[in-house]
Order: sequence, then structure tokens, then C-alpha cells
Amino acid sequence: MNRAFGILYHIWYYALMLLSILALFPWLFWYSRRVEQFPQFYRYGRLWAAWILNGMGLIRKVRYESRIDWSRAYMVVSNHSSELDIMYCYRLIKSPTVFIGKAELAKLPLFGFFFKRSCIVVNRSSLASKRQVLDKARRRLARGSSMCIYPEGGIPKDPKVRLGPFKNGAFQLAVEAGVPILPITFADNRRHFPDFTKGGFPGRIRATVHSPIETAGADADALNAQVYALILAELNRYASQS
Repeated sequence: MNRAFGILYHIWYYALMLLSILALFPWLFWYSRRVEQFPQFYRYGRLWAAWILNGMGLIRKVRYESRIDWSRAYMVVSNHSSELDIMYCYRLIKSPTVFIGKAELAKLPLFGFFFKRSCIVVNRSSLASKRQVLDKARRRLARGSSMCIYPEGGIPKDPKVRLGPFKNGAFQLAVEAGVPILPITFADNRRHFPDFTKGGFPGRIRATVHSPIETAGADADALNAQVYALILAELNRYASQS
């Protein structure tokens, strides 16, 4: 029964995705034409994400460790556990933010069209693609955009893995660009929206927006270890409350 409801829940999600993109199509299309218009595109992207999450009956409960200055650019890093992560990030991050995502997303009907125009696409099996991604990310950071990278490199296949190892790219880029790291922890996204055949249901999805971590003079490896420990500790804290 839970599995059947989960499948229907996923179908409803994709229907919401289609309807919301169609409703916002003129604005998304117009503002995705040029890099200079990205801040306007991002505002509509945040509206799109709200429609999806609200339409799915997902109530967001967010804990902020400190006040965030959204006039600054950040390197946003979080655990990656569900397709909900991107939409939740859109709602949490108010400064225009460019996402780095896998090439498979660019093949999705309609969504993929805007994904290619607004995000940086990476082919994980291609070393050349990964190098190009880093170059593109440097340019967008130089233009003042925030960047969102999921340093696990994908959703861990084993649901028992609370947090996979972090790759170093996000931390190296943050140090190079001199932008602070903004860690985010998602507690419930995988439970409420796992893979297509594994269930899913409405409810409360909790998140923590941690205090920004300055990167001036920092070491990328040390930042990697610091942020990993921070997010893992927060995931463990949430697990103890469940």
C-alpha cells in the first residue's frame, strides 16, 4: 500500500513539475536567455520551487544558526539524498545561485531545457567535462553568483549511508574565489521522497542552514573535513530526535 501511494505521489510530483514550468514558461524562457538576466530567472525559479513543495504537501521547518547576509555570494554545500534537495535549496538560498548537476537531468522533457540554460551540466564519466565545469563555475563566481554543489557527487545508493565522502572541488573553488561556504543539512528529504518505487509521502521536511564559513587563507582539505563533520553531526542530531 505504501509503495503504491509512493508511486502515485511521484506521478503527482512530475505532473506538478510540468504544470508549474508551463505556467511560468514565458518568464523562465525570457530571463534564461542571457547570463546578465540570471538574477531575474532565479526569482522565478524560487517561485517554481515553492509551487512544487507546497503542492506536494511538504511543510518546511528550517533552523538558521545565524543571520545570513544574502547580498553576498556563497559556495553552498549540502548532503544529497533526494530530488527534493534542489527545490529546497531554491527556497532557502535567496541570493542568485547556480547549480551544478548531472548531465542526465538535461535530458528530461521541458525541465532539461531550462536546466541547461541556467545550471552547469557535468558528465561525471568525462574528465574533460569535469574540468570544463570547474572553469565555468569560476566564471560564474567571478560574476557574483552563488554556487551550489553537492560534494558527495550524487545520492548514495545505500540508504543506510547517512553521508557519503565529500569530493574537494567545491572547497577548492571557494578558496580560489574567496567566497564563504554556506553548509546546509537536509534531514528528511530522502524519507519523504526516495526513489520512484520506494515510497514517499507529504509531511514535515527539516533543514538547518549553518553559519557561513570564511575561506580566506583556508586549506581546501581542512574545509572539506570541517564541513563534512558539521553536516554529519547535524544529521546524527536529527536522527536522535526521530
